[in-house]
Amino acid sequence: MRRLILLRHAKTERNAPSGKDQDRRLDERGHQDSAEIGRWLALHGYRPDLALVSSAVRTQETWELLRPALPSTRAKHLPALYGADTSELLSTIHGLTATDPHCLMILAHNPGLHELALALIASGDAAGRRGLAANLPTAGVAVIDFKTDDWDDVRFRSGRLERFASPKLLREESDSD
Repeated sequence: MRRLILLRHAKTERNAPSGKDQDRRLDERGHQDSAEIGRWLALHGYRPDLALVSSAVRTQETWELLRPALPSTRAKHLPALYGADTSELLSTIHGLTATDPHCLMILAHNPGLHELALALIASGDAAGRRGLAANLPTAGVAVIDFKTDDWDDVRFRSGRLERFASPKLLREESDSD
């Protein structure tokens, strides 16, 4: 089995002082949500062997804030993840055969991550699939399992949604307890 964790960066400022989208930083809520989602990942045993992280400032900051909860996770920073579409993201996954992590995290951006999640999932958590259909929100996580031992075998509609979560959903669950 292989597990893929798709994580969208946390909440950001509207505009970077430089005017460049890649330079946008996390806002206060983004800082809180990054640390919270890191703790949640660790608590539920979603500990990736490898994290592929976009080189944009907001994804780098998200990674740095959740990394303490995932101390054994190696990170590789990839400029190609910024603006990557579904086919580019899938090609990145297929390229992992050499390093072969059992659990991989991709920390990047919409619309690519959201579209990839929707394209990969064929079954799994029904409520999570309904929630994910609408959006992959900031700091949102889709955990997808594949019945394969080779990343090259990951195909569209071959995954099972194990869990979909976001800081907002976690707060709502906590409030209802």
